[in-house]
Amino acid sequence: MGFPGFRSGQSKRNFNESRSTPTSSFASLTPDELESHMERSRYGSFELTDAIRPAYDMKIVPRQGFKHDEYNDPDSNQRVPVILASASRERLFDLFVDLVGSLGDVVNVVLETSHHGDTGEHQDFIREHIDMPVLSSLLYEFEDILMNDGCTGIAVVNPKRKQEIQFDEHKLLICYGSPQEIYERILIKHDVYPDSQMRFITEGEHVHSSSDRYIGVFDSFQYRLGIDGCFQEDNHFET
Repeated sequence: MGFPGFRSGQSKRNFNESRSTPTSSFASLTPDELESHMERSRYGSFELTDAIRPAYDMKIVPRQGFKHDEYNDPDSNQRVPVILASASRERLFDLFVDLVGSLGDVVNVVLETSHHGDTGEHQDFIREHIDMPVLSSLLYEFEDILMNDGCTGIAVVNPKRKQEIQFDEHKLLICYGSPQEIYERILIKHDVYPDSQMRFITEGEHVHSSSDRYIGVFDSFQYRLGIDGCFQEDNHFET
């Protein structure tokens, strides 16, 4: 497994990621120590994708589970219920597809990239009104980049229901909106269980991995989705 390019980041728990250049646990590593850390994907029974690695000091150890939170919508001043989930590699993608399938027959898609930003700035590209069978087929076709590229994320939205499933750059699943019981049933079906003490990889220093190859794959994915414009709004619920 290779990691031709990576960047460090640290995020705040408001679901609007803030990247900085903290005093890094990677700073004093030898090349061999860094390579060994980046090659490690399994932590007990939990396996990460190729997209991300935790800090070398391992203050947060990746594990499986989900917890409830809230998102404060700055436009409507409403609190939106959220489930934030982490799942091991072998079940992660099928879980994502099942969660997306709960959103209805026609959805909007927001394809997210930070390939062209040195400090993690995102570009968001939107495709409105895509049929679920078409989207599901494309998700499986581009499973590799969605799972293993630390600069690509996707959000699937039903704006009428005010529901959204986000599969972000950290390969976490973020489920917005109600009723949350639907999300909970799907998560538990995939052996992802509630854990109020969960800490996620985004809560500490971490490293994203990508490669130049994924830039071309992202462009192909964007084209196959029929996206030809940039969507800059932060609130994906808006039509």
